[in-house]
Amino acid sequence: MTSSTLPSSLFLQLDFPSIRATTSNKLSLPSTNSNRSSFHVFPIRASVSERPTPSVSVPPTRKPGQTNSLPSEPTINNLPMRKIPGDLGIPIIGPLKDRQDYFYNQGRDEFFKSRIQKYQSTVFRANMPPGPFISNSPNVVVLLDAKSFPTLFDVSKVEKRDVFTGTYMPSTELTGGYRVLAYLDPSEAKHGLLKRLMFFLLKSRRENVIPEFRSSYTEFFESLESELSEKGKADFALANDQAAFNFLARSLFGSNPGDTELGTDGPGIVQKWVLFQLSPILRLGLPQFIEDSVFHNFRLPPKLIKKQYQRLYDFFYESSGFMLDEGERLGISREEACHNLVFATCFNSFGGMKLFFPNVMKWIGRAGVKLHARLAAEIRAAVKEAGGEVTMATMEKMELMKSVVYEALRIDPPVPLQYGKAKRDLVIESHEHAFQVKAGEMLFGYQPFATKDPKIFDRAEEFVGDRFMGEEGEKLLKYVIWSNGPETENPSVSNKQCAGKDFVVLVSRLLVVELFLRYDSFEIQVGTSPLGSKITLTSLKRASF
Repeated sequence: MTSSTLPSSLFLQLDFPSIRATTSNKLSLPSTNSNRSSFHVFPIRASVSERPTPSVSVPPTRKPGQTNSLPSEPTINNLPMRKIPGDLGIPIIGPLKDRQDYFYNQGRDEFFKSRIQKYQSTVFRANMPPGPFISNSPNVVVLLDAKSFPTLFDVSKVEKRDVFTGTYMPSTELTGGYRVLAYLDPSEAKHGLLKRLMFFLLKSRRENVIPEFRSSYTEFFESLESELSEKGKADFALANDQAAFNFLARSLFGSNPGDTELGTDGPGIVQKWVLFQLSPILRLGLPQFIEDSVFHNFRLPPKLIKKQYQRLYDFFYESSGFMLDEGERLGISREEACHNLVFATCFNSFGGMKLFFPNVMKWIGRAGVKLHARLAAEIRAAVKEAGGEVTMATMEKMELMKSVVYEALRIDPPVPLQYGKAKRDLVIESHEHAFQVKAGEMLFGYQPFATKDPKIFDRAEEFVGDRFMGEEGEKLLKYVIWSNGPETENPSVSNKQCAGKDFVVLVSRLLVVELFLRYDSFEIQVGTSPLGSKITLTSLKRASF
């Protein structure tokens, strides 16, 4: 992903031939035959899933009886101009207070919700972590509605240079001394070259994606069944991490990590390496005093992870000769190309699968057996009609499955935090007001509030599996913006939309398809982890038809 966006989640940076966001589109990937391997059926115990936690709703931006404007206020596009509200506090003290509220006193969602209520506005000023002593300027203009948020996508208005992780940038020692693609603005010459390199990667390896996914995730599900049989429950994350890393290495580079010196260590190394980059803005679950005074105030020394990162780098350097050759043809050194491939594959793609796949399981699991039955019937009928093959064309006929994936991307986007710096003086509009922003000000958006805007979506806080079905549902896809741009638009070398937008959608669809080809239903327990949802499977009901 070349977007200047930050995950609770991480980002995906690989491109795939375009998967259109309407049901009528033709898909460009070739059909691929892939039969599932046989597996042993273990007895599986069942237990009751945890009930979903209450969702967070964005309250109205006006008090009862309050009008939009006063007669004397200037207007733009019939919206009254308003000074951006918000209290940044005293330097150092204000940012530290906001950080305490964000992580500990309120939590992220309540941090934003309480300020919407306080200022009666979805646009306001605040300080974002980490603040002192890592960030020189933690002050941001917060955008929390579907109308103001897309300003962050417009590279004619905002600069994306070095804002991938927000108000600070991790040391380039963590990426071989290079500013990798995620930190480049489209105005920089290297941005276009590196994004072309990522486009080339998936174009050249596209025929391997579906068969390698099915192979890797057959191993994944068999592992879950075995653990569930032995322990009565199964940890989704551990098996998913290994399956995701193996799938990416096999499908994109034709290399099986288990056959190399890296072995099964890849996922663990990636997680440590990511921690060194994101620890200033993560809640790690440590005692508050230790976590906040150490991890949120100081950067972890890159030297501590250097040897392990070198193992990752060596694996990709040895596996990606064809990509390094293409990089040289484009004018990119083999070393710089390889560091970018490590980042794109491990931080972006692996990180995205690690974060988003549990979200998919969470929302489908909570939706219950009625949705499960509908998905199983639709998916199995389409695959049967295609002669047992899972292909791009086959999946395009699965209207409910596609809608479910888009709804998961809407309600729980893998890229929740997004930044951009105003290139010039701007006027930003919310539903209620227009606001003047000065050149150089940092803009920030928390996407889950924008994608649950009640002025756009009915039952915005609910997971509605069939929300995007039919003509009216497809019209809403322009508000699905997880990729640093609308789902109805495509990444290019001139924008910062996630280069792997279509790849992410594809592998997410494949997860749902494989799940319901094997099982009628499943039950889960949902917890939390530093990077998102923690899923424990308590029941898998094998396919009965």
